[in-house]
Amino acid sequence: MKWLELKTPPVVVTLLFGLLMWVVTYPVKGTLLILPISPKAAMALTGGCLLLGAAFSLSGVVSFRLAKTTSNPLDPQKVSTLVQSGVYRISRNPMYVGFALLLLAWAFFLQSVLAILLMPVFIAYLTMFQIKPEELALYALFPESFPAYCQQVRRWI
Repeated sequence: MKWLELKTPPVVVTLLFGLLMWVVTYPVKGTLLILPISPKAAMALTGGCLLLGAAFSLSGVVSFRLAKTTSNPLDPQKVSTLVQSGVYRISRNPMYVGFALLLLAWAFFLQSVLAILLMPVFIAYLTMFQIKPEELALYALFPESFPAYCQQVRRWI
């Protein structure tokens, strides 16, 4: 499965999972697979996850821009600086945390149990085929500082 590593941009993976969430939700509308929460609560959860997800993702991009390093997830060997400030003190992968929160917002909007059950699959996919290969590159580029950073900050949150 190495052929999947660093091949699909995480934004595309997120959009594909969002589409998959809608596809699995569509045929079960009106069944017991709908979240047992009120529409008002679903909208509040949607809005909260949407705002938090956007904040995480944008903060990660801004931190990369301020550090003048690449944010291209398909070529981590071109990273020039190990960013450890800002939102990177909370998560080593805030952009991916943001994507996960955006998908969670979508699942709440759909009010779908099946959509929420796809969240661990999304996280596992990104971890295996995006994050771990990125980490290998960062270990090679920053052999002293990256392991220390990994000891201080979690991969996701």
